[in-house]
Amino acid sequence: MAEDSDLEKTEQASPKRIEKAREEGDVPRSRELATVAVLFTTGMTVLMMGGHLNTALKTSMSAGLRFDRQAAFDPIVLLMKTADTLYSLLLAFAPLALVIVFVAIASPILIGGWVFSGKAFMPKFSKLNPIKGLSNIVSKRSAVELIKSIAKVALVGTVAYFVISHDIEPILSLSMLPLKTGVALVNDLMLTGFLTIVSTLVFIAAIDVPYQLYQYAHKLKMTKEEVRQESKETEGNPEIKAKIRQQQREMARRRMMSEIPNADVVITNPTHYAVAIKYQDEGMRAPVVVAKGADAVALKIREIATDNNVLIMESPKLARALYAHTELGSEIPEALYSAVAEVLAYVFQMRIFKKSGGFHPEAPTTVPVPDALDPHSLLPAPNNMDAGVPA
Repeated sequence: MAEDSDLEKTEQASPKRIEKAREEGDVPRSRELATVAVLFTTGMTVLMMGGHLNTALKTSMSAGLRFDRQAAFDPIVLLMKTADTLYSLLLAFAPLALVIVFVAIASPILIGGWVFSGKAFMPKFSKLNPIKGLSNIVSKRSAVELIKSIAKVALVGTVAYFVISHDIEPILSLSMLPLKTGVALVNDLMLTGFLTIVSTLVFIAAIDVPYQLYQYAHKLKMTKEEVRQESKETEGNPEIKAKIRQQQREMARRRMMSEIPNADVVITNPTHYAVAIKYQDEGMRAPVVVAKGADAVALKIREIATDNNVLIMESPKLARALYAHTELGSEIPEALYSAVAEVLAYVFQMRIFKKSGGFHPEAPTTVPVPDALDPHSLLPAPNNMDAGVPA
C-alpha cells in the first residue's frame, strides 16, 4: 500500500519541475481568452477608427469607379490606378492590422507569461505512435474539450438567436429605409450583436482560464518518489553529505592539531576544556586562538602540547570564556585582553627563565575574566534544598 501511494501523483509541482516545463515550452494557455482578446480589441479599434475607415473606403470606391478614357484603353495606367487604390486601402487598414497582430501575439502570455523554447519545435517521434494517438483522442482531456466546444457553440448560438429575434423587425424593414438611415441602422445592429456575442465569449473565457490553470497544475503534479528523487538531485544524498561533512570536520581537526606545536600556551579547565593561543608582535593585532576543544579533543590538545613542550596553564574561568566566545583562527575578544596578557607575560617569563635561569616566575592564580563571558557564571545558582544544604 505504501508503494502504491508513492506512485500516485499527489504532490504539488516543485519550482524546479515548473521551470523545466517552461524550458520545454509547456505553460498554461487559454485559447478562449486569446479569442476574446482579439475579438474585443478588433471591435473597439473598428469602433474608434470607423469614421477613418469609412472615409477611406468611400474614397477608394469613388476613385475606382471614376476613370478617364486613357485609363480605359491603357492597361498600364489602369494597373497603376488599381495599385494606388490598393495601397491607399492598405495604408488605411494598417493600424487595425497591426493592433490585431499585436493582440494575437500578446494575448497568450496573459496567464502563462512569455516563453520561447526551441524544444517545442523539435520533432517528437512518440507523437507518431498510432496507439498513443488513439489514447489521446479518447482521453479525459479530449472529452472535456469536446464538451467545451459543444457548450460554446450552443451558448453562442442561443445568444445569437435571441439577438436576431429581438431585432427581426428592424432587419426586415431595411429594404424600405433610405440608404443613409439603413446603413446607420445596420451599423447599430452589427455593433449590438457583436458586443453581445463577445460578452458571451468573455463569460466562457472566465470559466476556461481557471480550468486551464487547474489542469496545468494537475498535469505537473509529482509522486512522493519523484519529490524525494528531486530533493536528492538538488540538495544531494543525505548520507553522502553526512560523510562529506564528517571528512571536512576530520580535515579541520587535523589542521587544528597541526597548529598546536606553534602555540605559545594551552589554557585548560583543567580537564573539560583546552584552548591553544598564539601571539606574535609582528603581523598580529591581538592573540589568536589556533586550537580549542572539549573533553576528548581537549585531552588530545594537552597530549600534543606536552609532546611539543608547549606550556600548559590551568585557568578554568579563562578557558571556559575563550572556548565559548572565540572561533578557530580568530582574535580573542577585547574583554579578555587583560587576562590573556597576564598569561602571555607568564609564558614569556618562563621562556627567559628556561633560557637564562634566575628567579622562577610565579603563575598567576587569578586573571581578570568578566563574569558575563564565563558560561558557568550565567547558570542559575543551585537551590539549597537541591544541594542538600539545610535552608
